[in-house]
Amino acid sequence: MQLVSGLAPEQGPQAPALKVLVVDDEPLVRQALKRVLAGAGYEVVLAEDGQQALECLAKHPIDLVVTDVAMPNLDGLSFLRQVREHSPDLPVILVAGAPTTDSAISALRYRATEYLAKPIDPTQLLEATEHALRMDKLAGLRREALHMQRERALTESSSKELALPMQFNRALDALYMVYQPIVSWSKRDIFGYEALVRSSETSLPHPGALFDAAERLDRVSDLGRQIRGKCTAPMPQAHQDTSLFVNLHTRDLLDETLYDPHSELSRWASRVVLEITERATIDDVDDIAERMARLRRLGFRIAIDDIGAGYSGLNCFATIRPDLVKLDITLVRGINADPVRRRLVSLLIELCDDLGIAVVGEGVETLAERDTLVALGLDLLQGYLFARPNAPFPKAEI
Repeated sequence: MQLVSGLAPEQGPQAPALKVLVVDDEPLVRQALKRVLAGAGYEVVLAEDGQQALECLAKHPIDLVVTDVAMPNLDGLSFLRQVREHSPDLPVILVAGAPTTDSAISALRYRATEYLAKPIDPTQLLEATEHALRMDKLAGLRREALHMQRERALTESSSKELALPMQFNRALDALYMVYQPIVSWSKRDIFGYEALVRSSETSLPHPGALFDAAERLDRVSDLGRQIRGKCTAPMPQAHQDTSLFVNLHTRDLLDETLYDPHSELSRWASRVVLEITERATIDDVDDIAERMARLRRLGFRIAIDDIGAGYSGLNCFATIRPDLVKLDITLVRGINADPVRRRLVSLLIELCDDLGIAVVGEGVETLAERDTLVALGLDLLQGYLFARPNAPFPKAEI
């Protein structure tokens, strides 16, 4: 009679027999279980109680355990609990002479593979054994696949990390600037241009990826110096009243080359507006007020970018004392249809007017957004409605 269908072909004629540990304090039961399991081709190891079974596990590689619940010295549930501390995945079949709700709950808690009642039917025992081993094999394959996925992810991550410095160096070599106009609506003229960084390095395809790489490699200063060195190159072509807006990472404020009076950027300081984003905290910048004063002594004006989107709130007005602020795009987008946004922008404009601070509305994409901002008293506007960032210096549709 074939008692374990499908198991023998998986093992093959030369494969070592799977080893089953049988734990029961009754000798007749132990021998009966051994005969059934050995007859199906398993190698059987016997133990009289849970304590002896733990010793067997320490000595032998066991594939599955069949254990009684009620035993002296160390009962089956206590044995299972200790097994799980060291072998969380070992298949364990519990056998109970008088199953109770409490023992069933404990069996579930300690992840028993099967829970059988005495007297044990041989066919039922072999089916439970085969099923437990098959599930263990599947679980092992899943664990192996998960491990391989993790290893592959770690390898890919390590490869990316190893490649990142080279990619960043290529990106610096391929760095170029584009410019987007800021218009004065009342004058129907260009007030200035914002310099925006780009790179033709395809592995870092957008400014966000470029700055992320700079931060991960602790090379923000290198990137900032490159930007400041390149952004003023087309300034001789600009009208003498045109301002140039240059973005600063907060770490740039810690770079002493920013304060060099002989740098190319300082040469144009009287026409340069340095934008500090409100999305980033300036709390880590020591002596921020003194650093702002040093930049102003060189002739720079200071702007707070993305106002209304960051963490510092109105405190940045007192700390930085900006000459200009730029409304975050989230305040501008759809402002024509949102009374809350209109009220917030109106209050910001009123506050800035009282403080003598100019306001720029950026991210303007529709005529309705433009007209709403103008109606609220805003004159300086920037966005795709007027021009996309391009080579110096794109004309604006005003």
